[in-house]
Amino acid sequence: MTRTPVQGSLPEVGDAPVAEESAFGTGLLPAQDLRAAIGRGEIAADMAITEEQIQPASLDLRLGDAAYRVRSSFLPGRCSIRQRIDAFAMHRLDLGAGAALERGCVYLVPLVERLRLGAKVSAIANPKSSTGRLDVFARLITDYGSEFDRVPQGYRGPLWVELAPRSFSIIVRAGSRLNQIRLKRGSPVPTDRGLRRLHESVGLIEAQENAPDIRKGLIAISVDARGAGPGSVIGYRARKHAGIIDVDRVAAYDAEAFWEPILALDDQAIVLDPDDFYILASREAITVPADHAAEMVAYSTPVGEFRVHYAGFFDPGFGLAEIGGAGTRAVLEVRSHEVPFLIEDGQIVGRLFYERLRARPDKLYGTQIGSSYQRQGLMLSKHFRPRERAAGGLA
Repeated sequence: MTRTPVQGSLPEVGDAPVAEESAFGTGLLPAQDLRAAIGRGEIAADMAITEEQIQPASLDLRLGDAAYRVRSSFLPGRCSIRQRIDAFAMHRLDLGAGAALERGCVYLVPLVERLRLGAKVSAIANPKSSTGRLDVFARLITDYGSEFDRVPQGYRGPLWVELAPRSFSIIVRAGSRLNQIRLKRGSPVPTDRGLRRLHESVGLIEAQENAPDIRKGLIAISVDARGAGPGSVIGYRARKHAGIIDVDRVAAYDAEAFWEPILALDDQAIVLDPDDFYILASREAITVPADHAAEMVAYSTPVGEFRVHYAGFFDPGFGLAEIGGAGTRAVLEVRSHEVPFLIEDGQIVGRLFYERLRARPDKLYGTQIGSSYQRQGLMLSKHFRPRERAAGGLA
């Protein structure tokens, strides 16, 4: 694919293409505002930032040329990350030609991109969908940071990612894109009333028998443990001691070598074994309007001691009918903690947070920009061959 450099040749915000709808003063920055931020140097890199990195409401981040194996995960707190590396690093890997990151180990990798945020602009990061579906922790950290995946307003400095493969060892290289960042101006607060109005006008979720469960600005999502009936594939469990996966190879691996299919039972329930990793799907088809993005709450103890999503970010246009989505199910990346846990068909397992953009982006999620999961059902990551994804009724 031809890479089109955009850094250094971008217009200011006032000249950036904006849809006819009036822009808000606060909210997530759409693609055209991200280009403008790159042009002003708020997002910078020594290598040109390319158009294909710019998503409708997020920017793909690239790994730098080295990975540092560290003794444990950490937050830098009162130190810079370089200071922490001096104390915790065990050895350095050169990523120029690619290197293997072993499951069960923790690595720190400098990112190519860096930030120089304005006083009212903050940032949030997530693993990309394909990263989460491989059970890889990919958490952004900053100098003196006290939270993963959160960058405070006004931050100026480098970005790093902590990588921790859980189920499979992986091969990465300089330039691999495993996580993404989105910028936000201000802190608009969602309300139940606003979310209900949005659902009534767009139809955020469907295939629910009752009215959507909306609480504290979040809309509930449930699990599909029924599928097409007893014996149909309703999920996958990662095989232990499987092979290694190159994160930059697409449709390169047989799913059966890495995943054990989970079949629907008569009781329409699944027992999650502690610390095993599962790929499941939501019962509901999800739509993200063109002027919003959505994020899934990854962990909520009131619904059980398990995590339901690592990536959790849905760009504007995900599942949108007008660009071929017609509602798209969410893939759930599930891990139970401490004890076996029973989940039944239709049980609430997570909640979606919808967040307004400052303006409608000039590109939307979908196949026209190379998006991999626009019309997904139960679907493994793009690294596995399509015919394996289609087995057992997969979309």
